[in-house]
Amino acid sequence: MKDLRQFYINGQWVAPLQAHDLAVENPATEELVATISLGTAADVERAIAAAKAAFPHFSQTSVAERVALLEKLLQIYTERYDEMALAISMEMGAPISFSTAAQADCGRGHIATALEALKTYEFERQVGNTRVVKEPIGVCGFITPWNWPINQIACKVAPALATGCTMVLKPSEIAPISGYLFSEMMHQAGFPAGVYNMVNGDGPSVGSVLSSHPDIDMVSFTGSTRAGILVAKSAADTVKRVAQELGGKSPNIIFADADLETAVAGGVLHMMSNTGQSCNAPSRMLVESSVYDRAVQIAKATAEQVVVDHADKEGAHIGPLSSRMQFDKVQALIAKGIEEGAELVAGGLGKPDGFSHGYYVKPTVFAGANNQMTIAREEIFGPVLTMIPFDTEEEAIAIANDTPYGLAAYFSTGDEQRADRVARQLRAGMIGINSASQDYTAPFGGYKQSGNGREWGEFGFDDFLEIKGISR
Repeated sequence: MKDLRQFYINGQWVAPLQAHDLAVENPATEELVATISLGTAADVERAIAAAKAAFPHFSQTSVAERVALLEKLLQIYTERYDEMALAISMEMGAPISFSTAAQADCGRGHIATALEALKTYEFERQVGNTRVVKEPIGVCGFITPWNWPINQIACKVAPALATGCTMVLKPSEIAPISGYLFSEMMHQAGFPAGVYNMVNGDGPSVGSVLSSHPDIDMVSFTGSTRAGILVAKSAADTVKRVAQELGGKSPNIIFADADLETAVAGGVLHMMSNTGQSCNAPSRMLVESSVYDRAVQIAKATAEQVVVDHADKEGAHIGPLSSRMQFDKVQALIAKGIEEGAELVAGGLGKPDGFSHGYYVKPTVFAGANNQMTIAREEIFGPVLTMIPFDTEEEAIAIANDTPYGLAAYFSTGDEQRADRVARQLRAGMIGINSASQDYTAPFGGYKQSGNGREWGEFGFDDFLEIKGISR
């Protein structure tokens, strides 16, 4: 079992001031694979003080200096890529093939994209008689989740480093192994002491200190909307900047003029990817009534072909949910769907056949649903798809927008004019048309209760910069 009880503070690995061990479970096997220590307010104070002391120097480094450091980090990440893929598979149950191809690639992608954006980013420009400069905001606090662990670490840390900020990271205590490994890479890359710090812990003990501390100038949080509200309230007293990437209940509209087989099957597989544990998952499939019955048949057949298997096996299968708590939540919401009268056409309650250990779930599809059902309102965060019929384009847009969330929206149509028209009316930060996907340079973030601010590429720089006008 890995001993990961130290924190990374001021360029050194240090013991916690007070021991508070937590065992890390592999959700694929229910075996304990690592031990971390949960930090206290005193540990966070040490990390914040180190970041604050490092800021005056690091904020004044040149673009060339920061480019060199990020290039070194990217080189090290690439060399240790397979270690990262294995860490993510072990901590949150991602199948090793998926972890290698997608999960671990996010770290590489965000470092590389921030690096390229930095090389050409305009930090200064003249406006009339005023020199407008963009300067690093200061000390940043990062609170990251377990579902795409290195993705959310890298898409915060890389732009913060690029813009000259210093930081304290609190990775998820459910999936902390990748964060620990990333901290080793940061140390190996030679960033100045105090620029990057990492303290493990839970939300009440570490996260709340980061969000409320007067020496933290901005806090970036990714997680549930419920937790995001608490972070924002905690940050309000010090009037710090808050960037949030929160929940989603993303619609996927299938119009009758779409390639039905491709659109529906692709939508089901997208929903099942990462075992449904993605904030931008297309969890509500809205299908035009004239093709709805056929779409349900396609969805059922597709879901029944989704293979569930062990995380350490190579292949295109899905793995377990991340924890017992998540398993219990998903099971309860599947039961709620049945109770409220949705038609269960695939999957359902319990584990797939042959799985006695691990938090594996059946790929599940509900049909005959309406947008007022719990399974259409709440973020399930499991491989559960809800199918809802509609009659007109206007009704589809109304149903799609009838949610407190606004992270992503998807739709399929063969009509180019409709594509432009519908995309403009959907209240979401990211729109995917006919199965198109984003790359690492696109802005990632949402409307409404899905958060504020944007991450990824050059768009991720804005939250870490203050604007100053110098007139003479």
